[in-house]
Amino acid sequence: MDLSVAAGVFSTVIFAVSMMPMLVKAARTKNLDSYSLGNIVMTNAGNLVHSLYVFSLPAGPIWALHTFYLVTSATMLVWFLRYARRPMAFPPARRDPWAEEAATGRRALEPVAA
Repeated sequence: MDLSVAAGVFSTVIFAVSMMPMLVKAARTKNLDSYSLGNIVMTNAGNLVHSLYVFSLPAGPIWALHTFYLVTSATMLVWFLRYARRPMAFPPARRDPWAEEAATGRRALEPVAA
């Protein structure tokens, strides 16, 4: 194995391992609120187009790395669509202490004696 292939194998392992905490956390918590749907969709689109280039190259570490990226980004898209919280159509009303004071005649910002 020449030096360039060894470097490719080593960097592929580093990149794949660096993605694992994100995948494990997303799988464990099902909380994908910090991810952007637009970013995940664009990542998948970019990976699909980039596949035309990568898979035209001779088989090697880049194939493994790109396949890992394809699977990872597709998985994140599926999980995002399945688990991401949707904004509510009608969010709950916020407590307005000034309206409360006007309605009750009692100062809403002072503690109530028990």
